[in-house]
Amino acid sequence: MTATERFDGQVALVTGAARGIGAGVARGYVERGGRVALVGLEPDRLAALADELGPAAAWWEADVRDSASLKAAIDAAATHFGRLDHVLANAGIASYGTVRQTEDATFERVVDINLNGVFRTLKHAIPHLERTRGYALVVSSLAAFTPAAGLGAYTASKAGAENLAVATRQEVAHLGITVGSCHPGWVDTDIVRGAEDDLPSFKQARQRMPWPANGTADVDLAVQLVLRGMARRETRVYVPGKVAAAAWSKAFVTSRAAWPYLRRVVGPLVPQMEREVEALGRQHSNHVPTGKPGRAPAKG
Repeated sequence: MTATERFDGQVALVTGAARGIGAGVARGYVERGGRVALVGLEPDRLAALADELGPAAAWWEADVRDSASLKAAIDAAATHFGRLDHVLANAGIASYGTVRQTEDATFERVVDINLNGVFRTLKHAIPHLERTRGYALVVSSLAAFTPAAGLGAYTASKAGAENLAVATRQEVAHLGITVGSCHPGWVDTDIVRGAEDDLPSFKQARQRMPWPANGTADVDLAVQLVLRGMARRETRVYVPGKVAAAAWSKAFVTSRAAWPYLRRVVGPLVPQMEREVEALGRQHSNHVPTGKPGRAPAKG
């Protein structure tokens, strides 16, 4: 880590901060001299993380689906710390099921959190980032480049989040704000572990996908790459770096030429996947408890 990758005197706001990449980035940001506002829906976890990080951290319970709740949390965090320099729009969930078997409410929930939640986060953070000429990083996914059967809601929402980040970057450049998109591959988090435990067909499909879509990255590596991207204000952050190959090959992967291969590799697993989802008794959403929308007291 170089001096230019420290965050002394700066403040980051992280949504989905209670676990996984969000919690790891919060810890790393404080270790590098910064202060962090933790936003999420698991008050016990948020409070424990804030206690661990000490006076450099404060937390707010807020739902990215609730614009008023989220705005209140972002505004309160900026007031509490006196500024916001970085925002990590990290809150997200995944769901299983093909389009024909997914409930409307399940699909809408995934999109509302993964895409609309990013919109709300950016919308309410931009006035504060304008004051510091700050940086926002939107967590999209490898799935934005490699759509996957059985994950339609997730892949659609993550592709939308990527494009929203690019459009917003153009809109706020004159304000001195930079917006980037982060594209984790399959990272060893609760979402990926849960999917593989619930759906053996999902694990098989991943193993059959071409490089780099068939690998799993370590959470610690993901955290370090996200922190480096934030420090450097990168417009693209790939986790791990080889995910860049998927970005550049997207046109081919979704082309007519690649379709026979994808149909042969993935197609036979779809009926098995549908049976596994039905056996679960739900179009499962891999997410943390929603809790009650609202702002929790800040720890300071």
